[in-house]
Amino acid sequence: MSTTATPHIGRKISRIRELRGMKQEALAIELGISQQSVSSLEQSEQIEDEKLERVAKVLGVTPDAIKNFSDEKAINYFNNFYDSSLSNGAFNANHCTFNPLDKLIESVEENKKLYERLLAAEKEKVSYLEKLLDKK
Repeated sequence: MSTTATPHIGRKISRIRELRGMKQEALAIELGISQQSVSSLEQSEQIEDEKLERVAKVLGVTPDAIKNFSDEKAINYFNNFYDSSLSNGAFNANHCTFNPLDKLIESVEENKKLYERLLAAEKEKVSYLEKLLDKK
């Protein structure tokens, strides 16, 4: 007995995005839309072909790859890839184990802390110089 599952394109987009290690915010920035719009997109059962092409391009896949995506196929693909990588001794130097957007935010926060420390030091200098001037 075979059943035909209704394709839910939004869930497929969500799973591919997650497998790529991409957050909704990053996808939203690349598409020029809000994070809420990405969330809505991922809840949609169907989307227009033009929008699907844009999403596919950002995710680095084809529209057909999104349409035909299944978790089972992805697991089989990655298992085969992992097995063949080990047997060939290959190493993927381009594999990114962090979200670049998270690293950017960390960098901005570190710069902000540094700026605040420098500003506090300058305020202390000004205060010290004002005290010296008041004594004269």
